[in-house]
Amino acid sequence: MTTLILTVAGADRPGLVAAVADAVDAHGGNWENSRLAELAGTFAGVIEVSVAADRVAELQAALRALTGLLTVTIHTGSDAAAHRDANSISLSVLGNDRAGIVHEISGVLSSHALSITRIDTETRDAAMAGGRLFESTVTATVPASADLDALRTDLEKLATEIQVDITLA
Repeated sequence: MTTLILTVAGADRPGLVAAVADAVDAHGGNWENSRLAELAGTFAGVIEVSVAADRVAELQAALRALTGLLTVTIHTGSDAAAHRDANSISLSVLGNDRAGIVHEISGVLSSHALSITRIDTETRDAAMAGGRLFESTVTATVPASADLDALRTDLEKLATEIQVDITLA
């Protein structure tokens, strides 16, 4: 089986997931994992599918035929086994929303050679205080050479600088 990673985006409307699922099913593929969402009127996501090697080209053609409904970009997946065995950390971020929070946090993680495997972010109205709150959950793989104490120190320093709460687990 060949793993394909699909990125999809288009104006949100009923039937978008069904259109992709129909193409995958019609070509003997299996929908493995996905992260899909509507954001500001646009439906977007990433989908992992597996398909027999001899059917890859026809599935790719069927997915490209969705142009006009969705823009689909297709990548061949890599061996994920190496990532499954890696240690990981999670961190939660909560604070007043402002530009640059993701930039600052991802910069600290990158400087310690951590690779973000998942990031979920959301802004919402602050219930009592007014304004907007930023909330994020980040999962990252940790190389064996990482100094977790130094990472924790850098995250605590950043939290103070940008005035957010960062919880490392």
